[in-house]
This record gives sequence, structure tokens and C-alpha cells, in this order.
Amino acid sequence: MAKLAVVFGGSGFIGRNVVRELAKRGWRVRVAVRRPHLAQFLRPMGYVGQIQLAQANVRYRESIAEAVKGADAVVNLVGILSQRGAQRFTAVQTAGARAIAECAAAAGVKSLVHVSAIGAGPAAGSLYARSKGEGEKAVREAFPAATIMRPSIVFGPEDDFFNRFAAMAASTPFTPLPLIGGGATRFQPVYVDDVADAICAALENPQCAGRVYELGGPRVYTFRELMELILKLTGRKRLLLPIPFALAPLLGLFGEAIALVPFFKPPITRDQIRQLKRDNVVGESGEENVGAIEDLGISPDTLEAILPAQMVRFRRYGQFAEITAQA
Repeated sequence: MAKLAVVFGGSGFIGRNVVRELAKRGWRVRVAVRRPHLAQFLRPMGYVGQIQLAQANVRYRESIAEAVKGADAVVNLVGILSQRGAQRFTAVQTAGARAIAECAAAAGVKSLVHVSAIGAGPAAGSLYARSKGEGEKAVREAFPAATIMRPSIVFGPEDDFFNRFAAMAASTPFTPLPLIGGGATRFQPVYVDDVADAICAALENPQCAGRVYELGGPRVYTFRELMELILKLTGRKRLLLPIPFALAPLLGLFGEAIALVPFFKPPITRDQIRQLKRDNVVGESGEENVGAIEDLGISPDTLEAILPAQMVRFRRYGQFAEITAQA
């Protein structure tokens, strides 16, 4: 019988791509999510019966223990970009990560991949990054052989970065795109399919056990360069408005106020602004023995090869629009 992988957060942006890739590689996949009835779209990614849905909430250890029963491997992709209600950074990304690792160890799971983020650390400036760093520490204590993945911003059809800013540019001709801190923060965007390949490769290679990998694409961009690329690919002309870090928290406070309305996501928060004070590129941690995506045998796709097709829906006339505007 094929090996069983349990994917926590498998219905999310990265998760659905991991589920698809695991199924292609012949794994049986159990997707552990809070609302299985909203994850039915995952089932056709495998053959009949290959993908199973299970109810689990990382804030409730009993549900985690039940989800990992009989598993050969576990992938933890659970994370949040902003806090709301009971979904707090420390509850999800620290305590939740610890609970998954402890339950996986108790169940005799052989391989665990924990997905963190570049910049994670106990001394990070943002609560998001600190909780991610504390989560890494908790995972390592409970499951020393865990493989930790730290991607830069991940792009793909359902991403929360390029789609967000492209939608802002397309909403009204009077909407400027904010350049927090002047737009100098550097990023190394990595394609979601490459991240999924990296996770699956780590599960299948015993030499990856206990290691940390930072995942980035082939090129580094500033925040300003990414905004200019979005405008070029969508054929829009918009003001790029530099906002110094001293004033940016006011914009974050406004975003958090919007999030008080049910079903509304904050466009940006004060904690995300704090994250922008630090570059988000591979190799900045200074840690020794940290691998890269190429060490897993993956040649990452470029942003220029993937993003144009993703941005088509934000052009004024879709695929029939000629791109004439320059940022």
C-alpha cells in the first residue's frame, strides 16, 4: 500500500499544490483542515479514494492526534497573515506547530516538513516572524528530524501578494499603490509549484532530515520593482506613492479597522509593515548549513515566465488588451 502523508492546511494556496504533487507521486493523502466541506475540490486531484479529508484544528490537540494516526509523513502548512478572533499568531504558528510536531512524534511518523518563512526568528521585529521563529524552535524540540522550509513570498494563481496589488491597481484610476518605506525592501519571489516540489522532495529524501532550506526564485526584486512589474503586466498607469516607515503605521491601523467588518481582509496591518523593514531574501539569516531550493534538485521558474498569464484578468480587456502602459 502507498505511503500516507497528512497535510495540515492542505486547502490553502500552497497546500492545494502540495496535495496535487503528492498525489502525482503516488502518495495517499489525508488533508487535515478546519472545514472539510469547503475542501471537496481537492478530491479530483487524485484517483478515487487517494485523497481523504479530515477535520482538524491546530488549537485542539485531540483532533491533531486523530489526523496523524497511521501517517508515514506530515506536512504543516498552517499559518495566518493577520490575526482575527481566536486565530492568533502564537496560537496557530507557535502552539499549533508544537502540537503537530509532538503528535507526529508520538504517532511514530517518519518524516515531518514544517513550512515557516524567511525572516523567522525569536528576535524578529514583527509578531508574525517571531511566532514563526518560536514555532520552528518548538518543532525542533519535539521532532529533531523535522525539515524546515522558509520560502520568500510565494506567487501563483491564488497568491495574496500580486493579486492583491493588481486588484488595487485595477479598482480605480485614482488608487495609488503604496511604497512602504520607499519601496526599497527586497524580495525573492518563488513559484508555488516549485515550493510544492521542494516539500515533496524533502519528504522523500532522508538526507533532508533535520535541515533548514530557504526557498527563493532566481532573482531578487525591490518592492518598487514588483509594483512596476504589476503595472506593466496589467497595462495600468498608477501613482506609486512612497510612504515613510514613520507614517506607515497609520495606514496599517486603517487596514486593521477595515478588518473589523465581517468577511473583510485588511489590505495591510501594522505588523506587516514591521516585516517590510527587513529584506525577504535567501541567505540573510546568517545561519550555517542552510540549504537552498537548488540543493533539492529544483531549478525555480522565473517571475517573468509565470506572472504575465496570472495578471491577464486584471487588464482592462483581459487577454485581448495590448500592454502599452509603462509603470
